[in-house]
Order: sequence, then structure tokens, then C-alpha cells
Amino acid sequence: MIKLEKFTEKDFERLINWIENEEILVQFSGPIFKFPLTKEQLNEYLYTENIISFKVLNIETNEIIGHSEIYKSENNEVKLCRILIGEESQRGKGFGKKIINELVKYSFEKLKAEKVELNVYDWNKYAIVCYEKTGFEINPNKFSEIEVKGNKWISLNMILNKSKWEKLIEN
Repeated sequence: MIKLEKFTEKDFERLINWIENEEILVQFSGPIFKFPLTKEQLNEYLYTENIISFKVLNIETNEIIGHSEIYKSENNEVKLCRILIGEESQRGKGFGKKIINELVKYSFEKLKAEKVELNVYDWNKYAIVCYEKTGFEINPNKFSEIEVKGNKWISLNMILNKSKWEKLIEN
């Protein structure tokens, strides 16, 4: 079981320590941060309007294992962002799916969103499978590209509508 708690300045050092190189930073955040991640960047991020950022707590061990974010635009579009299981020992244990489910629930129930989107790099197969298991589908009409250390990374857009989510949670 996991719990999402408010991300605060007290969490900066832990997140910075999880980001060991530029590739991990870009995978985690896209282009919004520059490597190396700093407290100054995180301070600006923390107080950015429309961002709801969380630390992820493993309830069984009382350990902070990750980070996640919901971005809500002015026209009530909601996007899940910056999802990271920072503690390597906690990866591959199903926490990703639990985090996504909690973020989606928050988006639909508290933010009253009608759809939720996220972006994922096409080579991140484990994440794509995780998102598909929670009901997301690839939106073939929306993608972007970024260059990281001379390599082209393609970011896919995935979407989940509230009506589909409601049917999934009924079963």
C-alpha cells in the first residue's frame, strides 16, 4: 500500500539524490529541469501554480519511495507527470500501478477532471505496460521528440477518460 503526501522543501535532498545523471532527470521530468537538479530549481517548481506534487510513502515500511505530480491547466485539463520510484529496491513491486491509480482517483474525484493524460518515452516499456494496466491508451495523434545526449527520445501521449475509469473500478 502507498500513500501520497504533499511534497515539501524537506523532501528536496532525497529527490536530488535519486537523480544520478542527466538521462534519469530527463526521463523523470522531461525538459523542465536541468542537470544537476538543485534546491533552487525545486523551490521554483514547488511554488509553480497548477502543480500538485507528492512524495510517495510505502505505508508498510513508512519509507518515502518516490515522487509524483498532477498538473492541472486553466481549462481543467489534467496531466500526470514526474512519476518516479526513486528507491531502486522498491522498483518492480507494483508500486507504479498503485501510484497511478491514486493519482487518477485524485484527478477524477477531487479535481473533477473528465480525462487524464500523461506522457511516456516510447522506450520505457515497463511504464507503458503499467499505464495500460491502469486503463490508459496511447493517443496516436499526439507525441513529441526531444534530444538527449545525441539520441532522439519520442514521448508518447496516453489518455484515460473518466467513463472508462469508472467502468474499470466497478469490476
